[in-house]
Amino acid sequence: MFKKPLLALALGAAVVAAGAADAPAEKAAEKPAEKAAAKPTRAWSPYQPVQAPAVPAVKTRAWARSPIDAFVLARLESAGLKPSKDADRGAYIRRATLDAWGLLPTPEEVQAFVNDKSPNAHEKLVDRLLASPKFGERQARRWLDLARYADSSGFQNDLTRANMYRYRDYVIQAFNSDKPFNRFIQEQIAGDELFPDSQEARIATGLLAGYPDNANSRDMVQRKYQIETDMTDLVGEVFLASTIGCARCHNHKADKVSQKEYFQLQAFFANTAFDERAAVKEKEPVDPAFEKAQAAYQAASKEIRDKQRAILAKVMAAGIKYQKERYLTDTRDALFKPEKEWSALDRWVNWRHKFVTTDQQAAQAYLKLAAEDDTFPAHSQELVELYKEYQKLTAELNKLDKLKPQGSGVVNNYTSALELGKDAPPTFVRFGGQHEKLLDEVQPGVPALWLGGGEQPKVVALEKSSGRRSALAQWLSSDSNPLTARVYVNRVWSQYFDKGIISTVQDFGRAGAKPTHPELLDWLAQDFVKKGWSVKQLHRDILLSSTYRQASDEREELVKADPENKLLAAFPRKRLEAEVIRDSLLYASGQLVDKVGGPAVFPPVPQQLNAGQLWQAPRNEEETRRRSIYTFVRRSVPYPLTVNFDPANPAQPHHKRDVTTTPLQALTLFNSDITFAWSQALAGRLINEAGKTETAQLDRLYETLFARKPSAQERKALQGFLDQQEKVIAQKSLEGGKFAVAVPTGLKKDANVNPLRAAAFVDLVHTVANSNDFSYRF
Repeated sequence: MFKKPLLALALGAAVVAAGAADAPAEKAAEKPAEKAAAKPTRAWSPYQPVQAPAVPAVKTRAWARSPIDAFVLARLESAGLKPSKDADRGAYIRRATLDAWGLLPTPEEVQAFVNDKSPNAHEKLVDRLLASPKFGERQARRWLDLARYADSSGFQNDLTRANMYRYRDYVIQAFNSDKPFNRFIQEQIAGDELFPDSQEARIATGLLAGYPDNANSRDMVQRKYQIETDMTDLVGEVFLASTIGCARCHNHKADKVSQKEYFQLQAFFANTAFDERAAVKEKEPVDPAFEKAQAAYQAASKEIRDKQRAILAKVMAAGIKYQKERYLTDTRDALFKPEKEWSALDRWVNWRHKFVTTDQQAAQAYLKLAAEDDTFPAHSQELVELYKEYQKLTAELNKLDKLKPQGSGVVNNYTSALELGKDAPPTFVRFGGQHEKLLDEVQPGVPALWLGGGEQPKVVALEKSSGRRSALAQWLSSDSNPLTARVYVNRVWSQYFDKGIISTVQDFGRAGAKPTHPELLDWLAQDFVKKGWSVKQLHRDILLSSTYRQASDEREELVKADPENKLLAAFPRKRLEAEVIRDSLLYASGQLVDKVGGPAVFPPVPQQLNAGQLWQAPRNEEETRRRSIYTFVRRSVPYPLTVNFDPANPAQPHHKRDVTTTPLQALTLFNSDITFAWSQALAGRLINEAGKTETAQLDRLYETLFARKPSAQERKALQGFLDQQEKVIAQKSLEGGKFAVAVPTGLKKDANVNPLRAAAFVDLVHTVANSNDFSYRF
């Protein structure tokens, strides 16, 4: 609920305006409306079974287009407040497109909607937005925040996970196909058990596999515990809005969850392992040019590689033995134990071992150590000479790197959860949460607080697995689960209205916030389930509500009565997220590549980033112009262009994007060569589309970025900027020396423009794209 600021045409003004827009309101004395918002009309608990509340009667019935509006309006009327008028159509389509797609609408789309006088114009717009693949990309980005998605493992080496993009593409497709949310849960938690013949469901278990991992850990038993802890906390936070991790070391301080119940929940994951190289059913075709170049490299390097393998074969057995001896006691015992004597835990340790190292790596490390360390027991002159020969061969092999083709990034495998047998390793309560201090053994179970009076999930062993995750997945996705539907609809509400009905979207417990509209939350949850857990229908209902259609203009009486806008008497203004800012600039420039899915891409980064092998050059020019959801997520090297705009932290589930205001944000957009190039492309596009008339070009600029025409005051400021900037550029060109002007790019051949005026227009476009009106949605 803000006034729209005048366009900030100077960089300093842009920073100041952004700071003013985001500055928190001064804490005021509690108003009657705030009391009304915080006080439910009935005793309410998120752990009670969801029941359909009666839709309240309201006085202004014409305003309430849906039950959603009736619940909101009832609270407003009880506080003596009125809702805001509808936003104008230009503001609505820009808002809805940014929210549903994460992109701007085109001027043509805006004009079509504004001119559509049919009574179902809004419905047609929303249905078009939901039917587009762009909807799935937008929703997937929000889900990937929760999934702590990354294309690398984190920790010191931050190894690449080359096939994780398949999970990302699964999520995009799930939202685009309107996969029922309960099925979405089942596939991600236990797709391998519940739908063993479905490759899609197995890929879905990549949710569990997204944990940060240290492949070099010397204690694989401890790593197993840490991985199980990650999965336990993930499920508790993402699906149940519970800070369950607080109960790992002691009984929960706020909620009625014991430490024993935490480890009972963890026991559902005790038998979970991961196949990181599961073969796809149908291999994707490989570029013939790549295949030809790869064959040429293999042929040229074959002799060298064969000689290297022959050297390593001489130390292979010793290397493997030495590598296994480096692990701590429990792990080492499991690795040297005969397979017929393996326990369920030994089986897990040996399975993981084959994925975190290879025999060749073990032999290489052993040969290097034995040759270079003269105190090493196996050190000998023979090994010194072997290593010298190996190094010489490596140098020769490196000379052939220029023959190595750069692939498309496609890998014909995926990562999937699986179980290694029907019997699961035991789970114990651990004193203080410490993995080596075992107390009582526990069996799988859900904290009684979450059951809502229902029964514990029943674990039934399957043909090849324990059935534990299946039981958990079916309980989570049950129509009678008191939390799952409430938690998800609250997250979706938060996406549109900045805050959830429970503002602490990650915590429904006693330490979390109270709901502002508890009956509305229950109505949304039961309606969501009743309509088959349809995600698109939920979004449609919200997008078409009068509550969502409201204008965001500031109203003095609302500021006094409800300064935090808890009752939603006006639409809340919101800063665009990091990816939306980048993608919208790229989209407006006409440069965005509209392609769904595929391997992660590497857009260009500043040379001074010095990321080395952690960030590769783009494979092709197209990669530089893909949507941000496809940008490679390196845990240790966040993408520089968006890092200052509060992107998700992939180390853990990221429930809500922070909104900060810093000078670095304005400086990043203003000084980036990449964004300036997009401004040049946008300037060229505007001239091509609007023609040579400057007034039409300015109109087109505003229609493209803001879905409206400039006001008379703004037009005067824009024209003044152009005149002044042209003089500045002309003066610099007269001062002597080399002076290059940045003119619009992509102009039609017959475009006859004054280069000085055109350069001034580029600067204007770049400045307007750095304004608050662009980086906020109203």
